[in-house]
This record gives sequence, structure tokens and C-alpha cells, in this order.
Amino acid sequence: MGRWEPNARGRLEQAALALYGERGYEHVTVAEIAERAGLTERTFFRHYADKREVLFGGSNTLQEFLVGAVAEAPEATAPIDVVVAALESVGEFFEERHDHARKRQAIIDANPELQERELIKLETLATALASALRERGVSESAASLTVQAGMAVFRVAFERWAKDAGKRDLAELIRESFEELRALTAGT
Repeated sequence: MGRWEPNARGRLEQAALALYGERGYEHVTVAEIAERAGLTERTFFRHYADKREVLFGGSNTLQEFLVGAVAEAPEATAPIDVVVAALESVGEFFEERHDHARKRQAIIDANPELQERELIKLETLATALASALRERGVSESAASLTVQAGMAVFRVAFERWAKDAGKRDLAELIRESFEELRALTAGT
């Protein structure tokens, strides 16, 4: 594979994922990722700030998508239903990347530094979603509580989906997890 070939970012992501899976995140260098991708370290740093970001590069796209879904939800929709619908809507994006997501999650689960980074990224996403709810007129505390509940449900559903061998789709697991939460809070 030559350096001039397209999709350098995707090639770097694939190379990193393969190397992290083979040798463990902590034992892989940026130089090794770039070499596996057929690129230079300089090219790596044009796309990613550090080797962690290869695993979190899609966070901004996900955030933009979810914030947009919240903003476009019908006005009369309850805040929790807005969040549920927004989270369910990302299911299709992840379905196309199930194998990648499964491998990525296994790498994160095996490394405390990456687990911390994942929590930071999820909190950043939650902050953006809460802001989008406040723009819809939801009070600060209600927006924060709604989004935190939504993110907890998303994490539980995502972990179940990532461990699943493609038997159920992510949107279905999100919906099911929200129904479980509703049942728990209703005392049933």
C-alpha cells in the first residue's frame, strides 16, 4: 500500500485496531501504526493528536449527529423521549461497524487509560446533549438528569450489543434498556 493511496485516516484506524488487538494498546507506538498503514508518523499526526484518539476519532461526528437529532425532534416530545429517539437513531451508524465497535470496545475494556478517555468523551457528549435540551426549553437540572439517564442506558445497551454476535440491533437494545429503566422507576 503506497502513501498516496486514499483514506489515510481509515487505514490508520484499521492498523491501530489490529496492532492494539495483537499486542495490547500500551505496547504499540505511533511509528508502528503508521508503518502498518503504509504511512508516515507525520501523516498520523495530521489526523490524530495521539494514539488514543484513533479509537475516539468519531466522537465529534457522533456528537453533531445526536445534537442535531435532539434539535430536530418534534416540539411537544417529552425530553426523555427526545433523548431515546436520538440515541436509537445512531444505531444504524453503529450497525455498519459492529465488528469494529466490538474490537474497539475490547481494547478499551482492557486498558484503564482508555476507559478514562471513554468516560471523558461520553461526558462531553452528555454535556452537549444537555445543552441541546436546554435550548428546547428544558430546565438545567431536568436536562442534566435526562441526559445522564440516557447515557447510562446507552452504555448498558452498547456494551450488550458489542458483546453480542450481531443477533440484535443496537436501536432495539437501547429501546429495551429504556423500557427496563422506566419499569424500575415505576416500581414494577
